[in-house]
Amino acid sequence: MKKTVLTLLCIAVGIGSAAADATVKSAMKKYFKPEDALAKKAGKGEASDAELSELLKCFEALTKAKPAEGDDSSWEKKTTALVSAVKKIQAKDASGLSELKKATNCKACHDPHKGK
Repeated sequence: MKKTVLTLLCIAVGIGSAAADATVKSAMKKYFKPEDALAKKAGKGEASDAELSELLKCFEALTKAKPAEGDDSSWEKKTTALVSAVKKIQAKDASGLSELKKATNCKACHDPHKGK
């Protein structure tokens, strides 16, 4: 019985990790990497309200994901900065653009959090 419970717990943790990893990979491929990526468009102040809402949902999902490696509090700080920047842009606060450019610095996040 104990082995069954432990096995089920390990499977549940594995599924949660896989889902979080898929969230991060999906976000990178769709919202960050392409030349016309929405994160880049938003950082230039060229995203529509609908696109900003879509980007905000993505960033909020990233805050709930776990990093491949590194400190969870660092991940929380970095992903929360993304959410905050988009909310400022939505509120027409000009500081949101510079905050989003800073928060979308690939190397600053990949160095501590990207798995091998």
